[in-house]
Amino acid sequence: MSANDRVLINQMIEERRHARGVPLSFDAEFERFASEHALHGFGLSDEEIEAGVIGGADDGGIDGAYVFLGGRLLHEDSEILQPQSGAANVEHGTRLTLWLIQAKTSAGFSEVALDKAASTCKNLLDMEVDEATVDVLYADDLLARFRLFRTALQRLLTRHPTVLIKFSYVTRGEASDVHPKVQAKAKLLEAQFENAFAISTGEVEFLGPGELWRRASTLPSYTLELPYRESITHGTSHLALVSLGEYLDFLSDESGAIKSHIFDWNVRDYQGNVEVNREITAALRDPDAPEFWWLNNGITIVCSQATSVGKRLSLSDVQVVNGLQTSYTLHETLKDLYLSDPTDPVFDRLVQVRILVTVDQAARDSVIRATNRQTSVPVASLRATDDIQRQIESYFLEHDWFYDRRKNFYRNQGKTADRIVSIPLLAQSVMAMALGQPDYARARPSSLLKSDSDYRRVFSDKTELPVYLWLARAQRRVDEFLQSTSDPVSRSLHTNLRFHLAMLGAVDLVGRVFSKPENLNNAAREDAFPSDARLQSLWASLQEHFDTFQREKRAGPDKTAKSSDFVASLTTGLGYGSLRRR
Repeated sequence: MSANDRVLINQMIEERRHARGVPLSFDAEFERFASEHALHGFGLSDEEIEAGVIGGADDGGIDGAYVFLGGRLLHEDSEILQPQSGAANVEHGTRLTLWLIQAKTSAGFSEVALDKAASTCKNLLDMEVDEATVDVLYADDLLARFRLFRTALQRLLTRHPTVLIKFSYVTRGEASDVHPKVQAKAKLLEAQFENAFAISTGEVEFLGPGELWRRASTLPSYTLELPYRESITHGTSHLALVSLGEYLDFLSDESGAIKSHIFDWNVRDYQGNVEVNREITAALRDPDAPEFWWLNNGITIVCSQATSVGKRLSLSDVQVVNGLQTSYTLHETLKDLYLSDPTDPVFDRLVQVRILVTVDQAARDSVIRATNRQTSVPVASLRATDDIQRQIESYFLEHDWFYDRRKNFYRNQGKTADRIVSIPLLAQSVMAMALGQPDYARARPSSLLKSDSDYRRVFSDKTELPVYLWLARAQRRVDEFLQSTSDPVSRSLHTNLRFHLAMLGAVDLVGRVFSKPENLNNAAREDAFPSDARLQSLWASLQEHFDTFQREKRAGPDKTAKSSDFVASLTTGLGYGSLRRR
């Protein structure tokens, strides 16, 4: 069936290409498709996948590079990478993963691709590598991804992490028919990964159309069954006692990995080796501990429907909105034991699960807030449930745009990727265009909204809803422009300057620099934005100032893009004036 799988994959990629405002080449779309499905179990958003794509020349035989800590994607501004990092909160032995992807549209797998990857990794996994020496060989984005991995490893050494280096080789060839010489090269690459560090293991996998089709055609299921021992029912909702073994089954997919998509609406990520999780682990490992459900606040699930038959609940549209720490700690502590001995007495212990049935999104948001109030979750973590967030989502829907307040909700509904806008991207767009700080937007891709003061500036009830939609559409238009220029824009240049160009577009409309969103009210009402010809002129000026600033200040591209001095120099040099920063 490989020929049919290939036809189906080709058709799927063509449809994705033409759903974009500016279609990518088939090869470029295949790279993104390959990265998405090689990383199938992580539930990454389209923006997160895009950020890891290594585009253009000098990719060193690697088309995608991603770094995970304990199953969570690391960004350049992740806390663990900062000078005052939160490494002490990371559990001993947590896995640090470097996942590399090579995607080729060829009809087979070659030795050359593995040789190139081996050479690149030999150079860039060296903890003492001199980037000034190798930067002529590799793209800036590739260097940055390996640097992120090396920095994370250095920060975590006292936590004794385990390291996995994985290479997914994806083509349109048959994965079950790989030539023995290619298989031998794969084994050598695995050995190279294992020898890179005393704590590392290596894996190489081959993915062809069959594997891609099975992953691409399998949407994450939100309809699940939950067996229980005892329950109390009130109306359509339930309070159940569930055995740890059965709850572990509920949490795990066929491969034993946790179903991360059922936690999409949770207000915070897994916190690792913090005190409460250490206490959960200790209670699980102590056979003389009191009943587990006496010691634990339990799990809260919201769903749209719950049907009970023979002590089994069938749940639709499942989301675990409270109890992520308990769930992940259970999984991390017991998964290996469950595989080796599912009859161990610990799996007969019970956890309390509340199943709340409602299709009212406002009611679900109220549950999320209420069930997290008794924990130490900062107010900022509850932002996705704020009225302003739901108002933006509703307004976007009225105009056939999709505000991804709940991560991947609209992608899983099959909505066009070009019209899906995440909370972080909208926040960066507001910061760059409405508040005049593209440097700040560039420097904080994942942490922009961690402080309450930044959140209140970005998501103010004084900002009109049409302005938010205008900002999202304007940023998308800038990104499409950069993808369609006659002179190809490198991934690193796109990443560094996309928000600066968006700011210049907004400033050009108003005629001066500004830092208040209401200055964009007229543009939003009139749906005004500079033409492509004007954007081309602004882009040329932006690049010229960018190069000049780097030469004069002897600063690298990343540092320049994150510099408020560069923004002031840019707007002043182009005659728009300069804002006084707070």
